[in-house]
Formats: sequence, structure tokens, C-alpha cells
Amino acid sequence: MSNSENTAISHELVHEKKDRISLSDYIGPAIVFVLFIGVWYLLSKVILPQQKRFLLPTPDKVLTDGFFVWRTGERRGLQPILLSLWSSAKVALIGLAITIVVGMGLAVLMSSRRWLERATWPYLVAIQSAPILALTPLIRALVEGTQTQRLLVVVLIAIFPIVSNTLFGLLSAEKSQHELFTLQRASRWTRLVKLQFPAALPNIFVGLRISAGLAVIGAVVGDFYFRQGGVVGIGAQIDVYRSRLWGAELITAIILASALGLVVFLLFGLLSKAAIGKWHITNRGH
Repeated sequence: MSNSENTAISHELVHEKKDRISLSDYIGPAIVFVLFIGVWYLLSKVILPQQKRFLLPTPDKVLTDGFFVWRTGERRGLQPILLSLWSSAKVALIGLAITIVVGMGLAVLMSSRRWLERATWPYLVAIQSAPILALTPLIRALVEGTQTQRLLVVVLIAIFPIVSNTLFGLLSAEKSQHELFTLQRASRWTRLVKLQFPAALPNIFVGLRISAGLAVIGAVVGDFYFRQGGVVGIGAQIDVYRSRLWGAELITAIILASALGLVVFLLFGLLSKAAIGKWHITNRGH
């Protein structure tokens, strides 16, 4: 058998393997989704007592009364849910942008000054560990403006993964590479831009993906406790549906809020693949 034939067979095997992996990537989520719907029906129709089944409507009822109804009252229907979702999405994205700037800037400073890292790290851990619900009265007392309060909640919840992952990445460059830059008498800025940041990119994007999901959670939490007139966030809308026992609308709002978090998470996954997918060691040879 000639080399060209061997090469052709190898390419066919590689393509077949990729096709199998791609197919399994779709089959797995489909099976889990079917199981999820089955458990949902089981809970709604069998396990829950008759007097509580209105709290967890079946999937078809959520579709007909939640997703397929545009508007039937002040807060009922898909339109007010989507407006609330858009309000929360803006808060989450703006808060995430602020978090990225502040978090990465702080990580750069901490990587360049050991004393600053030691002085700052305990407070970052404390912010990450503190229950945000306990801080809401303090935030309301110290910060003016509902929008600013909601943004602050997002930043407090989402900042730790960005700082920790960026700092770890900046400090992960190999010692031999640092020595090479030292021999070349490179400046601190050159070392940061040409050595530390490229080495830190995989860790930075891990932190961004985690913080993206946390930013949505922060926006929803902020909606619960910091409200204003007009269009409210999805968290406040969920609280209204809970208090009025509107099960279909409640489940619809929860699903859409979860979908927002998933979309933001996947967006940063695509950005990560575009930025480092061609050269990072975990993607070489593919």
C-alpha cells in the first residue's frame, strides 16, 4: 500500500472519529433532556400531592401558559418576562465589564507586588465568602441609586474568579522564560505583555467564563432586593410570580434566566476558543 493511500485512510479514520464524537455530543444532552422532562412530569403528576401540583405545572402547561402567551395582564405573559430579562441582562453585562477591568487590573498589581498580594488576598476571600444577602442592607444604606446598587452586587459576586485565575495565570510563566527576559534586560511592561499575559490567557478565560455565569446570578439577586419603578429585573419578576402563585410564569422566568446565564457562558467559551484555540497546548494537533 502506497504512502498516499495510507494518508487517505488515516484522514478517513480521523474524520470518522470526529463524526462519532460530534454525534455523541448531541446524543448525550438529548438523553439527559428527555430524562429531565420525564422526571418533571413524574413530579407534577405523581409525586407531588394533589393540592400542591399547581406550584409545579407540567412542561406542556408551561409552554402554553408561559411561552406561548404574549401578554394577558400587567405582569402575565412572555412580554413582561422578556422586558425584565433584558433589564437584568444589561445589568449583568455592564457589571461584568466593570468586574473584568477592576479584577484584571488588581491581578496585575498583585502579580507585580508580593506585599500587595498578601495584603489584598484575605479581603478578596472574605468578599467571596460573605453572604451577599447579609450585605444588602449595608449596600442600600451606603450606595445611592438602584442601578448602582445592582451593579455593585454583580461586581462583588463575580470578581473573585477573575482575580484568582488571572493572578494564577500571570504567575505561571516558566522560570526559564523569565530568565531569558532578564538576560535581554526587558522592562516590566515588556515582560508583562509578551510573557505573562500570553501564558495567562487560558486561566484568564476560565475566570471569565465562571464570572460570566456569576454575573447573571448577581443581577438576579440584585433584582430581588433593589427595585425601581417601571421595568423591573427578572429576579423581581420571579418574586412577584412566587408571591402570586403563578406557576407557569414562574417556571418560564426561571428557564429564561438560566438560558441567559448559559448564553453568556457559551459566548466567553467561543471567545476563548478564538483567542487560544490555535496555539494552546490542549488544542494542538486537532
